[in-house]
Amino acid sequence: MPLPASASPLPGSPAPALPSPVESLTDPVLARAGVELRLKRDDLIHPDIPGNKWRKLTPNLGAAVEQGHTRLLTFGGAYSNHLRAVAAAGAALGLSTVGVVRGHELAGAPRNWSLARAEALGMELFPLDRARYREILSSLDDPGTLRALEERWGRCYVLPEGGTNALAAHGAARTAEELTGLGAHDVVCCPVGTGGTLAGIAAGLPHGARALGFAVLKGAERGLDAEVARLHRLGWGRPYDNWRIEHGFHGGGFGRVPAELETFAAGFEERHGLAVERRYVAKMLWGVYALAGSGALPPGTRVTSVVTGPPDEGPAASSK
Repeated sequence: MPLPASASPLPGSPAPALPSPVESLTDPVLARAGVELRLKRDDLIHPDIPGNKWRKLTPNLGAAVEQGHTRLLTFGGAYSNHLRAVAAAGAALGLSTVGVVRGHELAGAPRNWSLARAEALGMELFPLDRARYREILSSLDDPGTLRALEERWGRCYVLPEGGTNALAAHGAARTAEELTGLGAHDVVCCPVGTGGTLAGIAAGLPHGARALGFAVLKGAERGLDAEVARLHRLGWGRPYDNWRIEHGFHGGGFGRVPAELETFAAGFEERHGLAVERRYVAKMLWGVYALAGSGALPPGTRVTSVVTGPPDEGPAASSK
């Protein structure tokens, strides 16, 4: 059962700012295209577990507590916001946490700021070579894989990379449910890393409104679309036809920020006085502006872009 969203489920932690605010922006580029832009500020939900991390983790934390778990185990890269969020949630709930980190070379290296913070919150870090890491992630539905994880770390509630599963998608659906007055002229956008946020938004939209995701991964056309469809089957028992993913704004791949994207993001920040996270949020906004300029978003469209996380705090930071 999901923990309540209206009050903090984390003892001693600030209450979440829900519903997250919606801000309208006036921009000459979009005005010329006849497109209205709003920002759904999920980055302001919680200082330690911001954005879509709160949306996706909350129902999973509820399930872990309900099932009597005392340990959370999850996966992420060297600068993973997800690892830090799980570490913070575990510390607040009194649950031990394990983070399997992509890249065995990190085992003997000094901790970067992100991993150091997760470790300071009590997370046990276990760097793993990339091939084995991918093998485990791809087989989390296999009882044998789960048994092997529990043999190593004891009974634990396992969260996949990015925290994306059917429960997480249901948590993300709250983002769309908080938006009122949506209709056929509305498009709700989000960046897409693992697919859970887009799946939830699409499922939570009223009839007529559409969801549009912007992939941050290169070459993920088949995999990401299939994952969103899979989450709809698992979480709602039905497909949805009100969403699609744009795959042309990944900037060269996960974690890549080419000069063109950096120039766009810096210009957006200067015009609107709002700092923008580069590896997810900036790619989404970059795509929105490009589609508006090309006419792919027709005049009269109202775009609500979900700000899924705060700006990077250190070099090479990522929100996955």
